[in-house]
Order: sequence, then structure tokens, then C-alpha cells
Amino acid sequence: MIFGLSVAAFTKLHTLISLIGIAAGLVFLAGLLGRRWLGGWNLAFLAFTILTSVTGFPFLLVHPKIGPPHIVGLISLVDLAIALVALYQFKRVGIWRPVYTITAVIALYLNCFVLVVQSFQKVPFLHPLAPTGSEPPFAIAQGLVLIAFIIAGFLAVRRPVALV
Repeated sequence: MIFGLSVAAFTKLHTLISLIGIAAGLVFLAGLLGRRWLGGWNLAFLAFTILTSVTGFPFLLVHPKIGPPHIVGLISLVDLAIALVALYQFKRVGIWRPVYTITAVIALYLNCFVLVVQSFQKVPFLHPLAPTGSEPPFAIAQGLVLIAFIIAGFLAVRRPVALV
């Protein structure tokens, strides 16, 4: 049990939160690439991405061993703290505009990185392609995701959205 939910139910909740964060983040990123500030989508992205990382840690109650998911969650929370400072304290003024964009893109990338890992572990038709997570299909998928986010981040920083 985790917070009164079965491990299976809590896992479903955590997964749903993660997918909402990813979807909102992709919409927000598309807005940035189109030079539009989608404030509501940004807020949903930040809230659900923070919740994604935070809800990952209670799994330690069931499996008390720190692993790669917890390290990624911690990195994401530090990244998101910088993003929140850039957005809410410094209002994305000056250097804080690209700082916010880069940290937001990194946070979304980390969620998508984990999505790829989980997809190869849990999706029946993907799992045989990379049962250990070290096979070429897995590396190719992760490489393509990384390249896509590097390009998107570069373009989003290069063509900034006006302050809102």
C-alpha cells in the first residue's frame, strides 16, 4: 500500500500524472516553437511534471532501494526548481528567458526519456525488441528522442516568445 492505495492503483495514478505532464509539455513546447506563450499549458506541464517526480519517490516504501528512476526524479526536481525561479521570480527577463526555456525542455525530455524506458519494459510488442534495455532499438529510440529535444530546445531558445 502507498498512501492508502494498492501499489497497482498508485502506479496507475503515477502513470496518468506522467502522461498528462508529457502531453501538456508537448503542447506547450509546440507553442514555444510557434512563438506563442501558452500559459495554461505551461502551468499544467509544470504542475504535472513536478507531481510526476514527487509521486515517484513513494515507491521507495515498497522497494527501499534508490535506483535510476529516483535519480532521474531528483535531477528533474532540481531542474524544475531552476525553471520555477526563472519563470516566477525573474519573470524570464534577460538571461532568465533562455534559462527557463532550457530547463523546461530538459524537464520534458526527462519525462520522455522515462516514457521510452517504461515503454520498452511494459509494452508487449516493444519489450522483445530490447528486453534488457541495452539493445540497438532502445538506443536508437532514446537517441532520436534526445536529438528531437536538442533541436526543439535550440529552436525555442533561438526564436524566443515575447514576455507575457
